[in-house]
Formats: sequence, structure tokens, C-alpha cells
Amino acid sequence: MQPQLTRRDELIAELGQSQPYDIAIVGGGATGLGVALDAAARGFKVVLVESHDFAKGTSSRATKLVHGGVRYLAQGNISLVREALHERTTLLNNAPHLAQPLPFIMPSYKWWETPFYGIGLKMYDALAGKAGLGKTEFLDRDQTLKYLPTALAQGLQGGVKYWDGQFNDAKLAVALARTAATRGALLVNYCRAVHLLYEDSKVSGLVCEDTLTGKQYSIKSRCVVNATGVWVDELRQKDGAACGAPSKRATKPMVTPSQGVHIVVDRSFLDSNVALMVPKTADGRVLFAVPWLGKVILGTTDTPSKDLGREPLPFKAEVDFILNESARYLSRAPTRADVKSVWVGLRPLVKPQDDEGDSTKGISREHTVLVSSSGMVTVTGGKWTTYRAMAEDVLDACADNALLEKRAKGVTTHLKLVGAGMPAEELRSICMPPGLHSYGDEQAAVQAMPGADNPLCEGLTEGMVRFAARYEYAITVEDMLARRSRLLFLDARLAASLAYAVGEILLQETGIDPETKAFVDLARHYLQLPA
Repeated sequence: MQPQLTRRDELIAELGQSQPYDIAIVGGGATGLGVALDAAARGFKVVLVESHDFAKGTSSRATKLVHGGVRYLAQGNISLVREALHERTTLLNNAPHLAQPLPFIMPSYKWWETPFYGIGLKMYDALAGKAGLGKTEFLDRDQTLKYLPTALAQGLQGGVKYWDGQFNDAKLAVALARTAATRGALLVNYCRAVHLLYEDSKVSGLVCEDTLTGKQYSIKSRCVVNATGVWVDELRQKDGAACGAPSKRATKPMVTPSQGVHIVVDRSFLDSNVALMVPKTADGRVLFAVPWLGKVILGTTDTPSKDLGREPLPFKAEVDFILNESARYLSRAPTRADVKSVWVGLRPLVKPQDDEGDSTKGISREHTVLVSSSGMVTVTGGKWTTYRAMAEDVLDACADNALLEKRAKGVTTHLKLVGAGMPAEELRSICMPPGLHSYGDEQAAVQAMPGADNPLCEGLTEGMVRFAARYEYAITVEDMLARRSRLLFLDARLAASLAYAVGEILLQETGIDPETKAFVDLARHYLQLPA
């Protein structure tokens, strides 16, 4: 199937046609894109606007795991784990080019850890049932070192092997956008929601602004969904002010931001296709060392944060924690000099309305859907793995509040995303140049692009840049090197060195300023470690 073009001028022209929509979604992260796809698949007329690029915020900064949540099992949150395990399988089936099973090893340095954690992981298997990805296995010391040859051997007793999933978060977001577009949805990045429209005190649409030109457009819609993640309270405050909220409680902030830091180092520090998982570090947190796209991700943290900027900085204590804890489990300890890239993601944790505390450890990781007195629907919380279930809950809320008619749910359960036309086994068996696996059945289209035989670095060609500009909504160098390719997250120095070459190609394709210098400055940010 020929990919669908995403020309900016055509998208903006459609936005300016003043046609009525069934549902207008603000926010182009996992949640908003999931709602757009589900609504479009049910036959609703859908528009989505995103102030930056799709998945620019939290949704490109995950630990890259599709998981049921082992730590939630330890907290006794069985329903959340069961739902996530079901959704894990659905995601792996619908996007096999972007999500795959991944084995994890939990090393044991105390005699009781293998049986204790092993029993818990056997429960994890039981909850997964037929949706399980592989059986949990108890390992002795030699077996553990075979899987994790760079694990610290001193004091190692054995380990437990279990299975979860891994995915490419930003690429999945783009796949969701493109799949929604094939179902008739209009999705526009770099288009900011300025304010809401009302009729008889009910939300009837919104005004958005093309951030590239400053031109504004009015969108009429039966329903408006606020899916802006950690930033949902900004639009809620506007809604409350417009409706003359009688008390502070009516628009009291519902999100407590928590930040998670990830550090990327060379593959040699783990030297395995198996992830390492520490269930309880010195301060009770979970630590992962995950192989991903030829590098290793170390993380993450869970720290209260008041910084709602798009590029928050890590705290010194967070970097020290990850490096120090890694040294307790890896035979060669990574240092600050070994860091290829560091990034921070903000989690939108839903805060109990009577909670004034600062800790984020006890706050629910489940999602919440609220409908205001004006009819604006807000959804936040949750995690990537359950994006599809969140979308169904949002559309249920729309129907329950008579904003949209009720239509059969479950339409996305077996809906393959763009690129997923090739079975997973066949896809993995094909020998192809680095970087092409993530395109799935669109590999031929990418290789047919001008410059497909001109490599910019390993895993990135001129043809891939042109494909991103024509079919994947890419406009800026950051769009390309941070999210269509993941180079900024893997090796910030290398990404910066390619910025001007990539910028020239994008300019040829779009005629829009690719903001090359801004990207070079951003790449320095991804190498900035607090002293």
C-alpha cells in the first residue's frame, strides 16, 4: 500500500475549511493519539492538534518497556497489572515492527531473593495466562552469567528470568497518527490550542494557532478532549475561568508531576540481548539496564518535579543514583564520561484532591477521566502500555455524558498499525540494513526514496529523512533525529554532527525552516550532567 502523504500545506488547508467535527483532541502524545485512532475507527469525524511534535513530551521518554508492571503487582494492584498484561499482548500483535518480547533477568545477591521474587513472577505469569510471552525460570549462578556476562559476579547467587515487552515509543506514536489518518482523522502537529469555544455554557470547539505562521483557526466540535498529559491543568484552568468556576476546587490541579531520568551508555556495559532488572535498590526503587537500538538504557528515577518545561534537566542526585546503583550490579561501572545521552520524562501522576504532600511514590499510576460542567473531557495518568484501554474509557465517558453517541467498542483490539502488515517472525528473519526493521512492510517504500543508498550514519539514510518529511509529519531536525530516528536519545554528539545535513534535506522537502541551530543547542542539553 502506498504511504499517505502528510504535506503541511494540505493539512492546514483542511484545518481552515471550518467543517464541524465530532471530536476535537488537544494533545498528540500516546493518550491523544490513541483516542484519535479509536474514534476514527468507530467512524467519528476527528481532528487532533498538538502544540509541538507528536510525542515531543512524555511519550518519547519512556523506558521503552511494554509491561504489566511487576512493581504494581508487589503493591497489590492486581487489576492494573491484569489490564496492562492484556494490553501488552494487543500492542505487540498490532505493531510487531515496533514492539517485541524481551527477556529480563533479575540477579540475586542474597540467598532468599531467587525464591522470593521468583514466586512473585510466577504470579505475573499466572495473571498473563494465554497472553504470556514466556515462562519464568529460576537460574543458578552460571546460567545468570551466561545471560548477563557483564553482571557483577562477586556475591552472585543466581537469578530469575521472566518476560515483558519492549517498543520504540516515538515511532509508535507516529504510527498511531498515520493509522488514524488512514481512517479519516485530521492530525496537525505544531498547532496550539489557544482557547475554548462555548455555546450556552457548553464547550463547542476550540481556537488553535499554527505555531509556524501564527495564523489562527476555529474548530467546531461536539466534544473536546484534553489529552495534554502533564500539562492538562493549563486547559482545565481556562475552562474553569470561562465557566466562572465558583471555587478553587473546581479547577484544582489534578496532576502531580514526577520526573524519570534515563542515561544511555554503550552496549558493552551490558553486552546482552537480555535486560537486567533490580526490583529494589538501596532506596527502594526499581532499576533497569535495557538493551535498545544498539545502546543500553539505565534508569529510571521517580522524583517530584515542579519544572513543566519541555526539556527538564535531571537533578544531580538522580544521575548519581543511576550511576551508583549500576555499579552495584555491573562488573564495569559506567561513569559520567561514558554517557552518550541523558533525557528526562515527566509523568502525569493523578493527585488525590485532598493530598497536599510532595511524595510521588504512593500516587496512582492509573489513568483518570473527568468531564467538566461545560462538557470538556480530560484524561491523564496511565502509561504507554494501556493507551488503547485509556482511549476506550475516554469514548465511554463521551457517550455516558451525551457528548457522542455510543458506538461499539473494541474496534482497535485487532487493528494493525501502519507498517504492521508483515508477520513478526517473517520481519525478524529478513536480513536488511540497520534501521529498516522499524518500518515493517514499508521497507520497500523507504528504500525507493531518493538517497536511500546514501547513509548519513549507521541506521540512517537520506532516504529515511525524505520519507519522514513526506509521510511521517516531520518538519524540523529535532522531529527527525529525536523521534523519527532516535539518534538524539542514543548518541547526542553524533546527532548534533548530522544536524546540518539533515536540515538541508528537510528544507528541500518541506520549504520550512528546519530549526537546525536550535537542534544543535538541544543536543548539548542531552549531554548536560549536573555537577
